[in-house]
Amino acid sequence: MDAKAGAQERFREARKNILNLSHRIHANPELGFEEERACAWLADELADAGFDVQRGVCGVPTAFIARSGHGPLHIAICAEYDSLPEIGHACGHNMIAAMAVGAGIAAAKVADDAGLTVSVIGTPAEEVGNASGKIVMLERGGFAGIHAAMMVHPAPVEMLEAHLIAASIFDVYYTGKEAHSSAFPEMGINAADALTVAQTSIGLLRQHLRPTDRVHGIITHGGDAPNVVPAHTSAKYMVRAESIKELDDVRMKVHRCFEAGAIATGAKLEIRGGDKPYADVRYDHEISLIYKRNAEALGRKFPELTPQMARMAASTDMGNVSYAIPSIHPMIGINSLPAANHQPEFTAHCITEEADKAVLEGGLAMAWTAIEMAGNAALRARLMKKSDTRASA
Repeated sequence: MDAKAGAQERFREARKNILNLSHRIHANPELGFEEERACAWLADELADAGFDVQRGVCGVPTAFIARSGHGPLHIAICAEYDSLPEIGHACGHNMIAAMAVGAGIAAAKVADDAGLTVSVIGTPAEEVGNASGKIVMLERGGFAGIHAAMMVHPAPVEMLEAHLIAASIFDVYYTGKEAHSSAFPEMGINAADALTVAQTSIGLLRQHLRPTDRVHGIITHGGDAPNVVPAHTSAKYMVRAESIKELDDVRMKVHRCFEAGAIATGAKLEIRGGDKPYADVRYDHEISLIYKRNAEALGRKFPELTPQMARMAASTDMGNVSYAIPSIHPMIGINSLPAANHQPEFTAHCITEEADKAVLEGGLAMAWTAIEMAGNAALRARLMKKSDTRASA
């Protein structure tokens, strides 16, 4: 029996547990850095499959590293398992986690014979947008010794190399002074006006931004009573750009808009966060093509994208991993249109029969990709040479 067949046989044995994981995590959504149940379920499943599991790694209670095999090529499969506020697993992280576990268990079955070391890395809090799980783990050595990394993400349709751009998220706080809104308004400093000025400035700024830039946010606190001049307002904003370099430029311009609000009203401004942004994803095209070939062998199809899907621009901390380690982040279709990621309708699609099919095929495609990478002498040499170069830098 060859390595791919052995991996497929092991995957079939684990099929029920893999789908159970996906559905259980979906039914119990947890926000970033709070994924205690999901993290435990994933780590337990991998431990039961014979992996050496380290929990709470890198000083992050809901992170883990599960390792199996002793081959020379070390592949990481990243698991995400946090949800979105109010709308649960509307980005399908329940599927991502299940696919990662399935891929790891399948590849581990043949790891030594194939020349692989396999790590399933539990990376929490992808949705937080700043100083997230992968970023913290990268800084603290969680990806040390890894030669290549991969994960598969659900989407409405199949995409081999989706448009994943840089992003920075931060919180804005204005502090003014309370006063009676009718009797003595001149005694107040209106923090809500400061936020209004900032949002108006951002609106005017848009004509001077690149077409690929994105700016969007929400007001998280707008005041306490209509007859009290608001002394405290806050907002959460996100800026995006094609690359991490372009992101610095647009973020500086947006910050100046918030400064304008403070200057105009006399309110004090504080900006928190945005210091550890998400990088754009740099795909390793050779690994992408290996994944594509294996996904197609399982019946997946990569259609020509419609204009709507082609213009998609999202962000992930897998971009930061891709700057450090050769990586791929293909999207696997679950036939959800018109529902798309971050809509409650998409949440419902992430436990359908189509989603379960994607979990099984995406997980096995990753396992086969890892096996094929280890068997490709030229690719293996390139990846291991890059690792040596990073270590000596």
